[in-house]
Amino acid sequence: MDDALGHGTQKEKFHSNLAAIQLLKKCEEEGRYATPDEQETLVKYVGWGGLSDAFDETKPSWGYEYLQLKTVLTEAEYSAARESTLTAFYTPPVVIRAIYQALENMGLKTGNILEPSCGVGNFIGMKPESLSGCSVYGVELDPISGRIAKQLYQKSAIAVQGYEEAKLPDNFFDVAVGNVPFGQFKISDKRYDKHHFLVHDFFFAKTLDKVRPGGVIAFITSSGTMDKKNPAVRRYIAQRAELLGAIRLPNNTFLKNAGTQTTADILFLQKRDRMVEAEPDWLYLDTDENGITQNRYFIEHPEMALGEMAMEHTQYGMDSACRPYPGKALADLLEKAIVNIHAEISEYETDRLEEGTADAIPADPNVPNYSYTVLDGAIYYRENSHMKLVGLSKTGANRVKGMVTIRDCVRELIAFQRDGYPDGDIQKRQRELNRLYDVFRSKYGLLNERANRLVFADDSSYPLLCSLEVLAEGGTLERKADMFNKRTIKPHKAVTKVDTASEALSLSLSEKACVDMEYMCQLTGKGAEEVEQELKGVIFRLPDIKDGAPHFVSEDEYLSGNVRKKLKEAKLAAQSDKVYETNVQALERVQPKDLSAAQISVRMGATWIPTEDVADFMFQLLETPEHLRADFKVHFFKYTGEWRVEGKSIDKGNVKANNTYGTHCANAYRIIEDTLNLRDTRIYDYDVDDAGRRKAVLNKKETAIAQGKQDLIKQAFQDWIWQEPERRQRLTSYYNEHFNAIRPREYDGSHLHFYGMNPEIQLRQHQKNGIARILYGGNTLLAHVMGAGKTYTMVAAAMESRRLGLSSKSMVVVPNHIIEQFAAEWLQLYPAANILVATKRDFETRNRKKFCARIATSDIDAVIIGHSQFERIPLSVERQQRMLQKQLEEVMDGILEAKRHEGNHFTVKQLEKSKKSLEGRLKKLNDQSRKDDVVSFEELGIDRLFVDEADSYKNLFLYTKMRNVAGLHRQRRRNHQTCS
Repeated sequence: MDDALGHGTQKEKFHSNLAAIQLLKKCEEEGRYATPDEQETLVKYVGWGGLSDAFDETKPSWGYEYLQLKTVLTEAEYSAARESTLTAFYTPPVVIRAIYQALENMGLKTGNILEPSCGVGNFIGMKPESLSGCSVYGVELDPISGRIAKQLYQKSAIAVQGYEEAKLPDNFFDVAVGNVPFGQFKISDKRYDKHHFLVHDFFFAKTLDKVRPGGVIAFITSSGTMDKKNPAVRRYIAQRAELLGAIRLPNNTFLKNAGTQTTADILFLQKRDRMVEAEPDWLYLDTDENGITQNRYFIEHPEMALGEMAMEHTQYGMDSACRPYPGKALADLLEKAIVNIHAEISEYETDRLEEGTADAIPADPNVPNYSYTVLDGAIYYRENSHMKLVGLSKTGANRVKGMVTIRDCVRELIAFQRDGYPDGDIQKRQRELNRLYDVFRSKYGLLNERANRLVFADDSSYPLLCSLEVLAEGGTLERKADMFNKRTIKPHKAVTKVDTASEALSLSLSEKACVDMEYMCQLTGKGAEEVEQELKGVIFRLPDIKDGAPHFVSEDEYLSGNVRKKLKEAKLAAQSDKVYETNVQALERVQPKDLSAAQISVRMGATWIPTEDVADFMFQLLETPEHLRADFKVHFFKYTGEWRVEGKSIDKGNVKANNTYGTHCANAYRIIEDTLNLRDTRIYDYDVDDAGRRKAVLNKKETAIAQGKQDLIKQAFQDWIWQEPERRQRLTSYYNEHFNAIRPREYDGSHLHFYGMNPEIQLRQHQKNGIARILYGGNTLLAHVMGAGKTYTMVAAAMESRRLGLSSKSMVVVPNHIIEQFAAEWLQLYPAANILVATKRDFETRNRKKFCARIATSDIDAVIIGHSQFERIPLSVERQQRMLQKQLEEVMDGILEAKRHEGNHFTVKQLEKSKKSLEGRLKKLNDQSRKDDVVSFEELGIDRLFVDEADSYKNLFLYTKMRNVAGLHRQRRRNHQTCS
């Protein structure tokens, strides 16, 4: 490729572009590829970066060119071209050559290369002959550039679409190259929306997922990526990749090609095999010796800046720029710089070829990961970036080929339904599916049968095939699934315009899972104030303003929870802004009615009763002498939740303490202490056994007498607590403020739209409400009776959370024996779902690491595993250490508190025992070095967990002062550690 390509005046570039477009359209109209001679014209297309004048009808000198563009381009093409003037800049060949040289130095010879913003494909065209074993895959948003690239590089896979829409496999590409678009705008992609990335940051984030561990990214990007003050994006990158090196280009690099002076960097990143909490120096900025603020990397490595850093006037004020060195050729500077970048493009373990698999080939991205495919009659299995030849018996091979054919037909049928194909096309595919299935079943039996499962279980689509059969209890075929004769997916038609704010709110809750004012304004074409006014009383503005803009929530969310606290906040806000008076009025209407003393049941030992009140009760009941009262103290220990009465034995001559409310074995002060601690009083006699050991024997008679006194004290407390007016007023006010302040939220799922769900299955209202609670309410217990549809509720909630961007990957933990059944029901409800289903074999010792890596590296809707498998996935050592250290600190605080107040021996002994156990477990963790072959739960990328039959994990370890509480465990079990 000519280094002068892209040089010239703006008018010369315009006419080169126009000639390329006209030729492109001629080839397309004639339904053919461009000839080599025609490609010479097409390759001169340089995009519209720096040519914004051609789109400005007010520029007299560009009037003719403006009319030519309007004539040649369609409205959509014109709009895309105009938008690209801000982001599309031609990359000089000298820079492309340097990037390829750096990659070759790292050992790149064969593999898959991704260019996510390929333009007309200059990186593809300049790929060295030495890298002929590499396959290049391109993505381009601009339709003209993308179509020209397809004409120029006719054997390369180029998708003409936005990168956010590109369905590329995770962990597939060995290398990613390109010049990422730059702009102060965001790209909408559910998987990344929560990070609020600008367009260039989004390209880094998505590409980090697409490149395999050990693979390398070489991107040209604005200097802002390295130099912006906020390190959040750099931290995101550093957690996932190591910076191999960066080269700062002089600001005239793009001048001849794109007519713009801008400082840009080439970043070389190598993807890690797992996320780490990294804080390298290049996350932060510093000031060099000339007072210029820039990334620490360039201050520590000045040789990597191919120019002199200086401050310059720009349209946005003073900014730093990399000025070119006079008389220095960029090619020479780049050649010296790339020598300083050292790395090796390493193999990742799941990509490593096993011995004897010399017939492995680079993977076809159109074959789903972890799936079989048939090429020239041979069976291959795709595992990340390679496809391995599979050796099977003749019958086994025929089974696999038959199921591959059925699988591909099912996937095509799913795509037809999802994309809204006419009924005739869908029915044609259904007839073909019936034919393929009937032929297969006549030869090899049901898809669910053991022989078919044994040869095809490793295929990620096997659960989908199993869902095609509805089985009777004995495992026989009851009927074919609905997919054979009905539409099982309703195509999603995006709504872009509504008439009322009420309709917009319903869509906002359904599509965004929140009240999105900007989205509602777009739908209605109305301003924010008008929408807010129309929805007055239906949505509420929150008093705390975030990000400089008001935030809104729905009525059911705002008028629930701690409404007393919300009312105080609203009243405070209304003092400075009358708009919040609506909030005040609405909250006043839903305040819980204050409970009277007669409606509040107070048990002796309630922790919200002040210790002073407990002492007053004790003194008044037992008529404790005034001169002794100062020696009594009532304590409450927050850590253990334990009460203690100090001075129990000093009031020796008190009849009420020793007889009326006490006994000769246990005085009333001790019984009061037991009662406060919710313990029944017990009296023991002590004897010595034959071995000389002291042995406690329950004295049933004295115990019964003491417990009778305990009942008298309890009743006396009930009679006393509300007697005195001041105490009654104080305690009822406290109770209402702290315990009678919550208004439960009523979750309504009526507005939810379940895109991708089988329309033949209709969820009941209580299921929709349960899904809404999971989506909006956080932790949820589905305490529904058997047969209420909890499975579908969980499945739909998991799918909706991912669609709405509330989670990226769910894990569903089910009893071992129903894993396959659960997966089949999932795919009956969502036929197009992408789920990973664990098998017993996956968690055998030799396979567990590989399967966990598959969970971590797969872009899936959910993974389904069994209870016993879940328990074999450990928390990271670091998290366990933090948890144990926190527990240890709490226990030590409890010991100090108990000793400070002379706590009873049993309490201190129990705490010391807990401390010793925790110290032992913490020492064991600290002594073990991290094992690289252990994949922890945190590394799986799971951010939503569903547990079926969750009672298997109830009764977690808890220290308590209470005795004989049914179902309460004081011993820690393995599965408790998993869930706690």
